[in-house]
This record gives sequence, structure tokens and C-alpha cells, in this order.
Amino acid sequence: MTASSHPLLRRRSSGVLLHLTSLPGPHGHGDLGVGALYFLDWLASARQGLWQILPLTPPGPGHSPYSSPSAFAGNPWLVDLQEMVRQGWLAELPSPGWNPRQADFDRVIPWRLNALWAAWMGFCDRGTREQHDQMEQFAQENAYWLLDYARFMVLHQRHGAPWTAWPAPIVRREREALSEFDSEAQLPIRFWQFVQWRFDVQWQRLRREAQARGVRIVGDVPIFVSHHSADVWAHPHLFKLDILGNCGVVAGVPPDYFSPTGQRWGNPLYDWAAMAREGHAWWIQRVAHHLRWVDMLRLDHFRGFEAAWEIPAGMPDATQGDWRAGPGRGFFQALERALGPLPVIAEDLGMIGPDVERLRRDCALPGMRILQFAFGDNHRNPYLPHNYEPATVAYTGTHDNDTAFGWWHSATVDERAAARDYLGPDVEAEPHWAMIRALSQSVANTLVVPFQDLLGLDSQHRMNRPGQAEGCWAWRFEWAQVDGVPAERLGAITRSHGRNFSD
Repeated sequence: MTASSHPLLRRRSSGVLLHLTSLPGPHGHGDLGVGALYFLDWLASARQGLWQILPLTPPGPGHSPYSSPSAFAGNPWLVDLQEMVRQGWLAELPSPGWNPRQADFDRVIPWRLNALWAAWMGFCDRGTREQHDQMEQFAQENAYWLLDYARFMVLHQRHGAPWTAWPAPIVRREREALSEFDSEAQLPIRFWQFVQWRFDVQWQRLRREAQARGVRIVGDVPIFVSHHSADVWAHPHLFKLDILGNCGVVAGVPPDYFSPTGQRWGNPLYDWAAMAREGHAWWIQRVAHHLRWVDMLRLDHFRGFEAAWEIPAGMPDATQGDWRAGPGRGFFQALERALGPLPVIAEDLGMIGPDVERLRRDCALPGMRILQFAFGDNHRNPYLPHNYEPATVAYTGTHDNDTAFGWWHSATVDERAAARDYLGPDVEAEPHWAMIRALSQSVANTLVVPFQDLLGLDSQHRMNRPGQAEGCWAWRFEWAQVDGVPAERLGAITRSHGRNFSD
């Protein structure tokens, strides 16, 4: 392994956490359209060099971006429909009257699916030969995941979940059955390939626009994948499954700060021995694929690479389970041999012991520190800024936390007293800015602030509540909520603390 982290993570920098669905836009939630370009302009005006997003893969149950039917596909519902209109493939779309501050995914997704299918029909009729050739080239270059994903989506629409209940020859992936299916379902299979092609074209355009403004994008890769996913259906031997393809054990975390009963995620666990026999090829492809999209990656649940919490599948929560060894340092060595120095942030939150910390340091990956966790005990608390090391990515909170304003008003009397002593009297009126300033002054190389905290929003505006299966991920904002003050104040802090990425 290298002796230090990736160069992008060794520079002092500052950025904002905001998922694309939270952006303003005319089609039910944010996407890869003009709203994303406006946000890039806002980041540049605030002197920010980083834009951190949540996973770009399709959302799963509860509309969670951390439970996807594919580890490789782009989120179809982020495709900019207006671009399809400009191409001449889709008629103008009248707005059904979406809520500008809340995404109604149950209505938006079927509506967007119909619009995408209409655009596909328009492309079939009016796309140029060059455009059809470009789509075909994309399909060939991404054949290692795209065909199985497209098959999976069509089969899911026809047979539902789980994939283990589909027709037996398809479950077993018998060659003749798949060939017959490919022939019969050619049109819908091509539709899903078309959607992925447009996602990739639009995403690469957005990334070029970000680079032109000096903004690097920080992506997010969940450690686990859904059981009902193209990946598990196509590669069942890489996961801990029984002979029928079902999970005997599932992933999660034991009780912690976020939940007294832990979190039962329900994902299958990897068969790391099988992964190692194949040289971790699936993971290498996965990370390489995501690094085509982003400049840096937050690797979710890093502690799972040291040991993962294994829960019997029949248990209703995560209170019972066992720690099972992960792949350890050899896994990261395999990634680095294949891909070079890794621009990876280790999400090392939760129950982190010396073994996890040792693995992170051995791999030269920066860890995360959340200021909301800092005021529970004494001056040795590792989340207090004076205890940081340079290889740190500091946050007021993440997508799983309350907003800074909400945290302050729900904190205990002792926590508020400790925060007041540490952050100063300004924390009473503006807890979010007091926290941002303290983190920016620290030695942590990287600072990331949720957009809600820059706007000083309360608990109603948080993105996720861990352990809550429904009603999360839907927060949106309007530009009317954003005056010039947050960009000006953040820009001044960034400049004065030497976090201008382009300097």
C-alpha cells in the first residue's frame, strides 16, 4: 500500500453535501438537468471545491439510495427529461403540480417511467443513425453489467420480488432460457439500456461542467447490495446464500447511537473467500465503474471490511448477531494494484474498535468525524476538532443525522453546555455557523457541510432517520429559500481558513 492517502484528500478543501433529488426542478424531484448546473454555480460562488452526493445507483425499498437493484446502474429517475425534449424524442411535459419541497416518489417514479418510455419510442422513430450507433457502443462497452441489469428490470416488472420466485430456468440462469427471454423481451431490454446510456451521457456532461468550475464530486458506494438485485441474481456464488438463493443470514449493525435495536438492513453478506478466489474482480469492476462518475468515493460502512454484523435472517431486528471477519487489508491491496492510489473516504462511524482503526490507517484512508457526536463526555472525545488529524473528513452531520439546528434544540442540557463552552456563545443563536467555523479551523484536510445546515434548517428538513423504513430521502429545497448570505459567509470562512481547493 502507499504511505499516504490520495493527493485529492491531502489538500485542505471544503464542500457541501446535497443529493441530486433534493435539487429544484420541474419534474417531481431534482435530476441531471438545469437545477444541477445552477447548484454548481452556487458552489463556485461560495468558493467550494467539493460536491458530495448520495449513491447514484437506482433506489430500492423505501426509496433508499443505499438499497439498490444494481451496484452499477445509474438512477433512471435522475435522467433529465427536458434533454429528451430538446432531442426531439419527447413532447413537452406539463407539470402535474409537484410539491417543490418534498419528493412524492410514489407518484413521481411511475410518471417518470412513462415519460422515459415515450422518449425511448421517440428515439426508436427519430434517433439518428449516429445516435443509435453511440447507444450500441455504450451497450457493448458496459456489457459486463448492463445486459443482466436490463434483463433484471424486465423480469422484475413481470414477476416482482424476490428473484428466487421467478421461473426456475431463469433463476438458474440456464443459457437456453436466457436466450429465449432475450429474443422475446428485446424491446423492453433495449429500453433499459437506452435509459442507462442517457444517464451516462448526461452525467458525464455534468461532471465536465463541475470540473470547469473547479468542483470535484464525491460519490458514495454502499458496502452491501440488495438481495433482490441484478448483482446477486447474476453472481449468486459471491454471496452467502442457500441452495435456493435465499439468505440464511443478513447484514446490519448492532444497537448504537442511531437505534436501540440496531439496524437490520437485510442485505446478503459476501462470501469473501469466493471473492478472493476471483481476485476481487467484481469489486474492482465496481469501484472502477464509479470512479468514471466521480473524483472521490465515500466507502460506506468501512468497518464491514474488517468485520460485519451477521444477523440470522429470521430475526426481526439487529439485537442478535455475530461479528464475522471481512476481507481486511488484502482486499484494499487488490483494489490498489488494479486501480492505483484510491481516492476513498472511509466511513468509519459506529462501533469502531482498534482493529478497524488499524485497517483504515494501514490502507492510508481518511476517516470521518461528526461534530454532533462530540459533546457527550470529555475533552478526549475523538469527535472534538482539537483531536482531529489531517487525514480526516469533518462534518457537522451526515444524511443520517438531524440538522445542526435540530440537533442543538434536541440536545441534552449537558450537551448544550459542553457545546457552548467549546464553540462559544454564538452557538445559542446560530449553532450551524458556530459548528461550521470550528470544523473549518481544525487540521482536518476536508470539510463537508450538509446544505440544510448552511440554510439553518430545523429537524423537519433532515434527509434520513436510520431504522425508519418509510418517509425518508424526500427533502427538497427551492431557490427562494437561498439568499446570498450562506454563499458569502461560507466563502469567507473557506478563504480565511485556507480551504480554497483551487489555490
